[in-house]
Amino acid sequence: MTAPLEPTGPRIAYLVPGPMHLTELGAAELERREAKLAGWAFPGTGVRVHAVDQGPASIESMYEEYLAIPHTGLLLNRVAEQGYDAAIIGCFGDPGLDGLREISDMLVVGPAGASVALATTLGHRFSFVTVTASICPALRRLAWEAGAADALASVRHIDTPVLEVNADHDAAVGRMREQGRLAVEQDGADVIVLGCMSMGFLDVAEQLTTELGVPVINPARAALKAAEATVAQGLTHSRHAYRTPPKMEAGAKLGDLLLGAGPGQP
Repeated sequence: MTAPLEPTGPRIAYLVPGPMHLTELGAAELERREAKLAGWAFPGTGVRVHAVDQGPASIESMYEEYLAIPHTGLLLNRVAEQGYDAAIIGCFGDPGLDGLREISDMLVVGPAGASVALATTLGHRFSFVTVTASICPALRRLAWEAGAADALASVRHIDTPVLEVNADHDAAVGRMREQGRLAVEQDGADVIVLGCMSMGFLDVAEQLTTELGVPVINPARAALKAAEATVAQGLTHSRHAYRTPPKMEAGAKLGDLLLGAGPGQP
């Protein structure tokens, strides 16, 4: 990875909840994503990409989301100790967002939550365009949890696994364009949300916005801007909504919770 940044503004950690660097994509893909985030950030913002070393290489099911959460929690704890101002969960499913907020005073942003909030300010009905059919039910639930189920026009997918989105850039963009067009013409969407971070890092949302004639939201960029704006206002998630786990309040470390060895535990 690149040398440590010396930002003049907020420091934001982008947490990849799967060991993508251990796949054929390698560490170069994390470096590419870090460069994209740095290019999208406001001047002075420092953005670093961190990835877990264990867990599913990609997340294409709820089961894989749950497998990824404990290691992501440990990574979140480490970056918080390094003095970051905010963390972004680098998966569109926002895996473990509520629990991760419970264990951190540092702002934690979910790309889906940020994207849905933006979509509902830009239009009346939005559609997700994602990677595989296995993810579609979870995205419908995310819209429901965000209170935006009535605004969800559809969930469409391009039938491409996460780790293959970057394999053929033009083919992936073509499928995204086609599903976006169908969402607009057949489903009545007036905003499109790209429902996968690998789609976001193709960096084609602006191109698709022009081609489809409706706003197309890049979730990586939406999450970054949400983090920057929230930190700039001196805000973080509410401790009344996301309460610190009682065992941690009693002195247990996060690792103790994972091992079942916190205070008062056998």
